Amino acid sequence: MTPIDLIEKINELKEKKNAVILAHNYQLPEIQDIADFTGDSLGLSIQASKTKADVIVFCGVYFMAETAKILSPHKTVIIPEKDAGCPMADMITADQLRSLKMRHPWAKVVCYVNTPAAVKAESDVCCTSANAISVLKDMFTDEDEIIFVPDKYLGTYASAQANRNVIPWHGYCPSHARILPEHIEQLKALHPEAKVLAHPECNGLVVASADAVVSTSGMLRYVRESDAREFIIATEPGMVYPLQKEHPDKEFYAATELAICRNMKMVTLEKLLRSLEDMDHQVELPESIIHKAQKSINNMIRYKEQSVAASAVTP
Repeated sequence: MTPIDLIEKINELKEKKNAVILAHNYQLPEIQDIADFTGDSLGLSIQASKTKADVIVFCGVYFMAETAKILSPHKTVIIPEKDAGCPMADMITADQLRSLKMRHPWAKVVCYVNTPAAVKAESDVCCTSANAISVLKDMFTDEDEIIFVPDKYLGTYASAQANRNVIPWHGYCPSHARILPEHIEQLKALHPEAKVLAHPECNGLVVASADAVVSTSGMLRYVRESDAREFIIATEPGMVYPLQKEHPDKEFYAATELAICRNMKMVTLEKLLRSLEDMDHQVELPESIIHKAQKSINNMIRYKEQSVAASAVTP
């Protein structure tokens, strides 16, 4: 079956089954092109929850599909590749978090969205790479003890920016950890006018060299608002595609191809078609986990909505 045939069949089945297709910014270009929505993981899950679709097909890694199920428990959620996991999310379990909470009984728990559903269920509030700093700064005081899981790089960066007392877990993203300062230096030597955009999952030295430390959605926003013509993108190289697609008149350079996430590239058009045909690899979660995990995510969403409302008020 040719790519055109695959796309036609996918679109036909999507309409027939009232499905919405989500694709993370790191997915293969052809997957991003066929998706109804592209973006970051939590933003996609929120968008899908607001649609009238009966079926959510999440082209990403497993925790993302879980998050979609948490926010849309009555919808059918499918992941085209069940073995597409997230190494960082797998670095923390609910049992490990419970053990850490026992050692710090007064601490509040902030979990990065890149966590399993069971970990979200043990947390007080969820955060994203885009709002981790504001969540720490606005929802806690400098006297609070805060457990931050699982990303030590995001936790350390956000706590320093927010001036909060954070106990970081030792997790990290292997793909972002492969981005080194010398990669940035080499590209800057070739493109001295390029702005460096670094994801906060990068290590501290890379973050320190950046013109802006931003999430994937933040990178899109930064480029839209910037007069610069060249950008060095310090995150998973798949992010170059949506940036280049939106800004064909600008140049984007992935910091290093070593940062490719193999799991993010596992979803193909063939697997996407098969998932719609067979309704296979459905994400199921216990109601107790869904209910508890919803609280941590909803706490963040309510905080975000309150912040937007407050900023809209004219004194």
